[in-house]
Amino acid sequence: MRTAYREDLDDFAHDLIVMCDTVRAVMDKASDALLRGSLQSAEDALSHEDTLAEIRARSEERAVNLLALEHPTPSDLRQVISSIYIVNDFNRMGRLAMHIANTARKRHPETAIPEAVGAYFAELHRLVGEMSAKTRGVLVEPDTDVALDMAEDDDAVDELYHHLVALVSREDWEYSSKEAVDVAMLAREYERYADHCVAVASRIVYLITGMKPEEYLDETPAPELDTPQRFEELRRLYWTGA
Repeated sequence: MRTAYREDLDDFAHDLIVMCDTVRAVMDKASDALLRGSLQSAEDALSHEDTLAEIRARSEERAVNLLALEHPTPSDLRQVISSIYIVNDFNRMGRLAMHIANTARKRHPETAIPEAVGAYFAELHRLVGEMSAKTRGVLVEPDTDVALDMAEDDDAVDELYHHLVALVSREDWEYSSKEAVDVAMLAREYERYADHCVAVASRIVYLITGMKPEEYLDETPAPELDTPQRFEELRRLYWTGA
């Protein structure tokens, strides 16, 4: 019985990776549609809707069955509960990416964003792409350090989002109000997508440690500093210019 139970848990974990890969594909296509005005990329992004819905439904059913089959161990219970939340995060990430694709499709043959802000959105796409890759990495090989570092990546996305909102709010904004709203809303989609990457990372920390990230950080002692070595580095820096 436990062998079958373990196999079901492994299948659940595999579905999470498939869902993560699907969401990453949706965001890549949606961003291409936004940045290049590609109608085909927008359609490709939106075509994944049924796939995500199928994985979500299968995962929810599997979670119920896993909890009902037998009394799970604490670690098994953490895995099932964490996985349920991760499925919801991935589902939301897919929806956010599809909103981007849908906006690009509605504005076709024009682009949804002015050329002047294209570089900002290209950078948003790069940042969330890296976060998505890290998210997949911690699903395959859970690592608390990598998961916790995701919050710093999110800060960079937040800064870009706030910069774009400030940009479209300025009196010297030279484009239309519609374009200002599009830019602000689209930037928000990327910002929320990044937030869900952080949420998935938090679930992984809980899965590994049984604690929320802030609880884990409180319980983990800071690394000891090699004071003589650090002093020597500072001495070389300030006194010798090395």
